[in-house]
Amino acid sequence: MIIDEIVGRRAVRRYDDRRLPEDAFRRILEAGRLAPSARNAQDWRIVVVRDPALRDRLVEAASPHQAWLKTAPVLLVACGLDPDYVMRCGQPAYPIDLAIVLDHISLQAVAEGMGTCWIGSFYEGPAREVLGIPDRIRLVQIMSLGYPLDTPGPTPRKSFDRLYAFDGWVAGR
Repeated sequence: MIIDEIVGRRAVRRYDDRRLPEDAFRRILEAGRLAPSARNAQDWRIVVVRDPALRDRLVEAASPHQAWLKTAPVLLVACGLDPDYVMRCGQPAYPIDLAIVLDHISLQAVAEGMGTCWIGSFYEGPAREVLGIPDRIRLVQIMSLGYPLDTPGPTPRKSFDRLYAFDGWVAGR
């Protein structure tokens, strides 16, 4: 059941050096490909960084305060291709679409015995430069992927009643 992957998902910040089996890696990426998107346009691209030298350059340029990223065998750089498209609700589609893609990827990674970490603390310009990404494209997240060296414990979450309001807004929550 998918709830097992949801409960088991952790922000992994230490990876062992095992190479990812290609079939498992493809299933993880396929989970992202199958994610829904606004207008079903799939206006996104993931730059998959597997080369260790390129990974290290990316981390040093774009996220030097998170050197642990160099232990991840794969970094996924989530890019929005159409930053100008705004949905009828007034929200830009690309960050929402990519959040769904990365969530699918992170849950399939758990099912494959791997771990991920969502990284929003990075410098977009240097990352763009290292990877040769055009200026018009927006970089939304970097996600590390690999086999966890250890498994962090669960993080605290707010109670159910503090997060859900049924049939209208509940004041004071």
